[in-house]
Amino acid sequence: MSGKHHRVAAFVDSLSKTSESSHHPCYSGYFTCFNAGDYYEAHDVLEHLWLECSDDNHNFYKGLIQIAGAFVHLKKQHARPDHPVDGRRLHPAARLLSLGSRNIATYGPVHMDLDIQRLCAVCCEWKYGIERHAFSKNPWNPDSKPAITLLNTD
Repeated sequence: MSGKHHRVAAFVDSLSKTSESSHHPCYSGYFTCFNAGDYYEAHDVLEHLWLECSDDNHNFYKGLIQIAGAFVHLKKQHARPDHPVDGRRLHPAARLLSLGSRNIATYGPVHMDLDIQRLCAVCCEWKYGIERHAFSKNPWNPDSKPAITLLNTD
């Protein structure tokens, strides 16, 4: 078992012990990580479930992973805007926001207690925030990070 897989498995195990959610711990963990601004971890946790998924949720999970990936790009670009690689992350972020919202849109308006229409609108707003400045200004900062909440958290 790789170090990354072991860390993700340990995190998922801790979630399953503390979560009151009726959803899979990886799914709940995605939102916990995403809302904390830990987008890479959100990506990893849901990827853990996505790779094992053989049902109709495959593209749904893929879309959520892509959305987290977009925010990985935005966060890294914000941290190092003049870096030769990280400074050029706004285009990939916008592309992943489009891909992610396209992948989840067919599951709406609500799927697995997630307001799909609202999340697609959020992705559109963030993509517009990137594009309206011709990819020269990053709208993300630690004080304005988005949150994704489930409608039913029993």
